[in-house]
Amino acid sequence: MPAIEVDTTLNKTPSVVEESAASCVQALRTNVLGVGVSIVNMDDAIRFSESVIRSHDKGYVCVTDVHGIIEAQSDFAFREVLNKSVMTTPDGMPLVWVGRIQGHKRIRRVYGPDYLLEMCRVSVKRGYRHFFFGGKPGVTERLALELSKKFPGLQVVGTYTPPFRPLNPSEELELEALVAKAKPDVFWVGLGSPKQERFMAQYSERLDAKLMVGVGAAFDIHSGAVKEAPKWLKTAGLQWLHRLIQEPRRLWRRYLNCVPNFIWMIGLQFLGVRRSSLRARGSGLQF
Repeated sequence: MPAIEVDTTLNKTPSVVEESAASCVQALRTNVLGVGVSIVNMDDAIRFSESVIRSHDKGYVCVTDVHGIIEAQSDFAFREVLNKSVMTTPDGMPLVWVGRIQGHKRIRRVYGPDYLLEMCRVSVKRGYRHFFFGGKPGVTERLALELSKKFPGLQVVGTYTPPFRPLNPSEELELEALVAKAKPDVFWVGLGSPKQERFMAQYSERLDAKLMVGVGAAFDIHSGAVKEAPKWLKTAGLQWLHRLIQEPRRLWRRYLNCVPNFIWMIGLQFLGVRRSSLRARGSGLQF
């Protein structure tokens, strides 16, 4: 796994992506309630992803928003999953705002659906191979079809719709065989958070794929199952409202819990009242 350096200062604006002595680059991170959020913009994220694909390393990328940060406050194992990733991108604008307050002017939102499109765009030139795992029945097939239309020449080498439960041993063997035969460069996971992050942490070493990326709602958006929010809502940090209007029964409890808790906790961190000091076991991260 590529080495990951963590920046713990509030005012320093470091070089975000630096060459390391290893085969990959290092991604600097900043501390958001004990979660190391990568100080990246979209270009940085794509370059970093490509460096992993070109290297002999393997790893997974978490695309994380406020929901993931709050989930990690009460679930230490999940916090470790986020901190052991090769990159944990700021998927939501609140994480970008926190990063900028901490002095990281370079940080920009790396929104999962946009990240997927950019990787596909680059892949047509580079010849990267893609495998899509997750979604409801039929979603991955529609996703592969739509992306292939949008990016002629895109290599989609496999899709798999898992059951709504952990894979049993025979299903694990089936998936391992499919991936070994397909040999994807990028294995996309669309199970929703925190399920997809836990899946990647569990299977990233077992599956023959160079990079695993959890992108949640990107599968539904790009397959046409869910409408995308207008750009102005995303820029204003109100995309959660658009999603809530579309799926109120599923999401209202999440947002009622996440938004006020995040504001309260991050305020305490900035005031120095709350110290989110954590070493993720085995990750090399220290806040």
